[in-house]
Amino acid sequence: MNNLFTIFIVTAIVNNIVLSKFLGLCPFFGVSKKLSNAVSMGMAVTLVMFISSIATSVIYNYLLVPFNVEFMQIVLYILVIASLVQIVELIIKRTNIALYNSLGIFLPLITTNCAVLGITLINSAEGYTLLESIVSALGGGIGFTLVLIIMSGIREKLDLAQTPVSMKGLPIAFITAALLALAFMGFNGMM
Repeated sequence: MNNLFTIFIVTAIVNNIVLSKFLGLCPFFGVSKKLSNAVSMGMAVTLVMFISSIATSVIYNYLLVPFNVEFMQIVLYILVIASLVQIVELIIKRTNIALYNSLGIFLPLITTNCAVLGITLINSAEGYTLLESIVSALGGGIGFTLVLIIMSGIREKLDLAQTPVSMKGLPIAFITAALLALAFMGFNGMM
């Protein structure tokens, strides 16, 4: 149980998928302008990371490793993630229209989100079991959501601040992301 807690904390905070691995930067900069969009995107990414990690862990441990074809993991993982996103979108659309409307355009965008592929590849590289992969995916998704919420709060304040014209928008967002990454580096010695 202690090992699972460590995996969760390390994935969510210490080795944050956005700020230390630099994966998922497109939604990080594109969706972090409003808090509501950041929360929706974070929920969607966490859900897809969770489902994808289960599927890819099973594929890796019971298909790729026994047949000694680990080199096929990237191609298979991309296919699995794209298929799962489409299936999840259809299921949510038919069962819970309110959730489908709140996720909106974010669910199809996750198909090409490298953070989801990154967490599945990290799980395989670390040799995680199914349970450890699930915990890692939840940690990665919650860490992604946390950073998106922090960044959206900062960007909403920056829109009201008096910044130079040449720094408005993405330039100040890049500087803010660099400062956030430095702040999260402080957690490196924690675990």
